[in-house]
Amino acid sequence: MSKKAVVLVTRKLPPAVEARLKRDYDARFNSEDKIYTSEQLIELAERAAAIIPCHTEKLTAEVIARLPASVRAICSFSVGFDHIDLDAAKARGIIVTNTPEVLSDATAEIAMLLMLGAARRAYEGEHQIRTETWAEWGATQQLGIQVTGKRLGILGMGRVGQIMARRARGFEMEIHYYNRSRLATDLEAGAIYHERVEDLLPHCDFLSIHCPATPETHHSINAERIALLPDDAIVVNTARGAVVDDDALIAALRSGKLFAAGLDVFNNEPGIDPRYKTLENTFLLPHIGSATRETRDAMGFRALDNLDAIMSGEEPRDRLV
Repeated sequence: MSKKAVVLVTRKLPPAVEARLKRDYDARFNSEDKIYTSEQLIELAERAAAIIPCHTEKLTAEVIARLPASVRAICSFSVGFDHIDLDAAKARGIIVTNTPEVLSDATAEIAMLLMLGAARRAYEGEHQIRTETWAEWGATQQLGIQVTGKRLGILGMGRVGQIMARRARGFEMEIHYYNRSRLATDLEAGAIYHERVEDLLPHCDFLSIHCPATPETHHSINAERIALLPDDAIVVNTARGAVVDDDALIAALRSGKLFAAGLDVFNNEPGIDPRYKTLENTFLLPHIGSATRETRDAMGFRALDNLDAIMSGEEPRDRLV
């Protein structure tokens, strides 16, 4: 019987995923689900053939350079990969994979929830119920913005963006989008393409962000671009916090330029900018876009499918480098 490969699992994963890991590998689990420091991660990776991290582990160039020579693969339990220095991994000959596709529906659901919650002032209403400050009904009280029939701009028309567009059509929304390349006509399904982000923004009663975090998109939603949105627009972000300039977004929410924002992702998670918590016109969630039982199982199995392929000498489905 061949010896099982050692795999470092940096966070507690769903039971079905850990059961498969235990069956097929010599897995080092994180039963306490604590976030490892860089030093701990490097130490725990000793003799490991692979690491299965989440987005909470920052595999910088320095960390990757210090990983044991035994590490052949990093199979991330995430679709985003901005927490991994791909160039450093490539230089070390370490294969890196992610888990695309399987979380698209769940993330689009959260984007719809944020859009509706922000537009209909859900935080304020729920707060009134919990604090028993709900007063008598009034014709001008708690007026939100109707979603049905409005214009939705989608920044990044990948898998999640396309599903978001399909869901929004159920609200008879007019879909506009920016993407690095225009979609085929059948995938557009009537959505209106804009060649530049600046061309898209004036058409967005709602802006839903679905682009990856890259050096090019870092803080790309800044003061200049927010100024191009219509007054009373609503911004939704389920992509990555780094796409948004917090100072600019908070200023626009405070001034009334924007009606509201619905956010599931933030800069410096979980230590987010405390100013967001003081604003009533924000609907905030703790990065739960993929947090369904079905999706988290599927993410784990996708990561393990990639790992199995690498350990068998085959090409993994979701190779990044």
